[in-house]
Amino acid sequence: MIKTPYYLIDKAALLRNMEKIAYVREHSGAKALLALKCFATWSVFDLMSQYMDGTTSSSLNEVKLGKLKFGGETHAYSVAYADDEIAEVLAHSDKIIFNSVGQLERFADASAQHTRGLRLNPGVSSSAFLIADPSRPFSRLGEWDANKVAGVIEHISGFMIHNNCENSDFALFDQMLSEIEDKFGSLLEQPHINWLSLGGGIHFTGEGYPLDRFCARLKAFSERYGVQLYLEPGEAAITMTTSLEVTVLDTLYNGKQLAIVDSSIEAHMLDLLIYRETAKMAPSNGEHEYMVCGKSCLAGDIFGEFNFDRELKVGDRLSFIDAAGYTMVKKNWFNGVNMPAIAIRQLDGNIELVKEFGFDDFVNSLS
Repeated sequence: MIKTPYYLIDKAALLRNMEKIAYVREHSGAKALLALKCFATWSVFDLMSQYMDGTTSSSLNEVKLGKLKFGGETHAYSVAYADDEIAEVLAHSDKIIFNSVGQLERFADASAQHTRGLRLNPGVSSSAFLIADPSRPFSRLGEWDANKVAGVIEHISGFMIHNNCENSDFALFDQMLSEIEDKFGSLLEQPHINWLSLGGGIHFTGEGYPLDRFCARLKAFSERYGVQLYLEPGEAAITMTTSLEVTVLDTLYNGKQLAIVDSSIEAHMLDLLIYRETAKMAPSNGEHEYMVCGKSCLAGDIFGEFNFDRELKVGDRLSFIDAAGYTMVKKNWFNGVNMPAIAIRQLDGNIELVKEFGFDDFVNSLS
C-alpha cells in the first residue's frame, strides 16, 4: 500500500472528461486548452494531449511547462509581464495575451513578430465569490472600454475573455455570451480579428450539461464573427478524477466526534479554505458522524463533517473525492506537514506512484 497522504488520479475517469471535450471540439469547432493554473500534473499529459489542443498559462513557469511537457498550442497570459521574462515567454508560446493596453504598448516592439491578443472584461461574471470575481468593482483583469481597445486593435488579432467561474448553468453562459456580443461585437467584427478565447470555468463535462446546445451556440458565434473559438477548461478537464487519500491518526471527543488525519486542508486543499467550503467524501450516509480535521496547528484546519457506517479508529484510510482542481498546484509546506505523494491509476487498473516528497524538498523550498 502507498503511504498516505497521496493524490490518486484515475485515468479512466480522466478519459471520460477527455471524451466529452473531444465531442465539443468536433461538434462546435472550438479548440480546447488545458488551464495549467488549475491542474498541471504533467504525468497525465500523455493522455490529455491526445484530446486537447494545448495549454494556457498564467506565468512564465506555466508557459514553459506547457510547451515542454504538453505540446500543441501554447497560449501565454499574465496579469503583468516583467521586463526580464518577456523574451522567454515569447520563445515558449504561440500566442501572447496582454492584460492591458499598457502592457501591450510596453512590449509592442518585443512582440511585434508574435501573435498577440488582449484580455477583455465584459463586466459580468458567474462568480458567487468576490475574491474570484473577475468583474468585481475596480477589477484589474482586462480592459473594459471598447473605444480604448479600438485605438490599438491593429496590433492584435484576437481576444481572451474569462468571466465564467464554476458555471454549470448553460442558460447563464448563453446570457453572458450575448452580453459580450452586445458590448464587444464591434471589436469582434473587425476583419483582422480571427480568434477569441472564452476562458475556463464552464463546467460542460458535468453530468446533465446540454452539450449539443452548447456546441450549437459556440458554432453559431464562431460563424457570425469569423473567429476561431478557444475554451480553457481547468476544472472541467479534471472534475471527479482524483482523490486525496489520508489515514486517521487520532480520534477524540469534544462535543463532537473528531478524527485527525495525516493531511491538512491548508496545505493540501487550500482552495477549500479560501472559499470556506468543505471537502467531499462519498458515500457519507452512515450513522456515525465525525468532524475530520487536519494535523496542522491551524484551529480551522477542518475538512468537514462526514457520516460513516462504523466508528473510526486509528489506521483507517479515508478518501476525499474530486480533489484535483487547485490542489496540487497550491500545495505548500505549512507546518512542515509532508506534501502528499502523487499516484496514478492507469487505464489497466494498476496504481503507479509517480512522485514523492520528503525532507529534502522541504529544505530546498527554503533557504
